[in-house]
Amino acid sequence: MELFDAIRTRRSVRVYQDKPVSRETLKKILSAAQMAPSWKNTQTAGFIVVESPEMKEKLMEALPSYNARTVSTAPVTVVMTAKKGRAGYERDGSYTTNKGDRWEMFDGGIACQTLCLAAWGEGLGSCIMGIYDEEKLPALLEVPEDQYVTAVVSIGYPAESPNAPKRKALEEKVRYV
Repeated sequence: MELFDAIRTRRSVRVYQDKPVSRETLKKILSAAQMAPSWKNTQTAGFIVVESPEMKEKLMEALPSYNARTVSTAPVTVVMTAKKGRAGYERDGSYTTNKGDRWEMFDGGIACQTLCLAAWGEGLGSCIMGIYDEEKLPALLEVPEDQYVTAVVSIGYPAESPNAPKRKALEEKVRYV
């Protein structure tokens, strides 16, 4: 798939076919996400892959009902994590800019979008979810103390083809100086 076609056609998919995603395909997608740029190449993004039906059921208990429905049909869910205290910091622990630790989420977003575009390139849909129980989910997945969850991403073969939402005119969004 050509890059601009992927960017134009990728949508949030919330219903998936009952078809497994091969480990080989998943590894290809995760390898692409690992290549996402990050603050000073800190590579803080991490990936917890939930495949087992038992763990998926537990994961759904840490999500609001609308996100749990999305995960319920997904053969794979990737829980994105970030390493604390690295992106946006100098080696002495001070912030490099006034943005402080917000670079951690920025880098997580780049990795997350790279994951979703790579999945789309392999014929898989995805949905990025940012609402989850912020105490229950990390405890369930035994997220190390030096990391935190940034997003939950469902992945699978789409059982729906959502239409593109209306976008504002480019002229409303761009200013040339």
